[in-house]
Amino acid sequence: MKKKPAENNRYRLFLKGAYGTYYLEDTVTHRQTSLKTTDKIEATRLWQAKNEAAESPDRSFRVGVAYLGASDPDAEKRTWAIVIGTYAATHPEGSSTRIRIERAGKDKAITPLLKLPLLRTRAEDIFNALNHGAVSTNTYLRRFQNFAVDCGWLPKPILPKKRWPMVRHKPKRAISAEEHTRILGRELNPERRAFYALCWHTGGSSSDVAGLTTEDIDWTNRLITYSRKKTKQNSGIRFGPECESVLRTLPTNGALFPNLAKVRASDRATEFRQRCDGLGIKGVTIHCYRYSWAERAKLSGVPERLAQAALGHSSKAVHRAYAKGALLEIPCLEDLDRQRMPTRILPTEENDFESTTLSA
Repeated sequence: MKKKPAENNRYRLFLKGAYGTYYLEDTVTHRQTSLKTTDKIEATRLWQAKNEAAESPDRSFRVGVAYLGASDPDAEKRTWAIVIGTYAATHPEGSSTRIRIERAGKDKAITPLLKLPLLRTRAEDIFNALNHGAVSTNTYLRRFQNFAVDCGWLPKPILPKKRWPMVRHKPKRAISAEEHTRILGRELNPERRAFYALCWHTGGSSSDVAGLTTEDIDWTNRLITYSRKKTKQNSGIRFGPECESVLRTLPTNGALFPNLAKVRASDRATEFRQRCDGLGIKGVTIHCYRYSWAERAKLSGVPERLAQAALGHSSKAVHRAYAKGALLEIPCLEDLDRQRMPTRILPTEENDFESTTLSA
């Protein structure tokens, strides 16, 4: 192929600076960029590569993929669907996390990316998906990109971290005791009413509570123990008289909630939302029972590390987010001082110091 005259090249090569560093100048935008080299041969190769890329971007892409294919034969054919499928497979089959990842892969906003080759994805494609998606689109698409970068399938992020829109969740709040009483009063199904009551007393997730069996109840030690579906960690929480009265109404063998255990978590959430809509209760989901438990635990003086263990979170920031609605009253320091030191030494005119007893 005949090479174009130098005057038709988009980039111009020149020397600049006291150390003879080579620079490129874009003849269209007149922007100058340092090649960070003083070697003429290396600078010439970089200059030719830039001009070839400007002349035929698609050809440059194929050349780059040819080099990459030496170490990764599937690089050119790897699509976002493969990335999502591989990422989901890194989690246990049937786990709630894997189910959420697979559901995110079916998001209408992400669907246009599924057949798109990973290396041909542009930032505009990511922005288009984010603009047509919701909070979950932002969260999971970010995870998919990070997974591809970690696996070496992307040389660098398509959309840099600082360019991703901030994730803004809808404000959540706890279910109040009055609202919980109204929900139980409206619910006519005894199994579902007991299910909501147990969510209130234990603060467990919908899936964990629905999956409880009679083997999880230790009546001798008044303890509910189970393995969390999300983290596979064991959890134990003691129950009181009110919770016991609820447990006594449930089956004595097998699953405590035989029907609800077979229902998908999304369907249980939909049923709960319908109950709340009928009562005019807005801004809560079945997950908000966890917020309620956290706030009540904080107001009751439960140590934070124990509340973390009960809710299944290892991060203090996560637990504080759950309990952010709780108002904790700090006791009067003067009263505490008087209880700790009932006798105080005060100076007088007759004596420099005199023991004076102060009432608590």
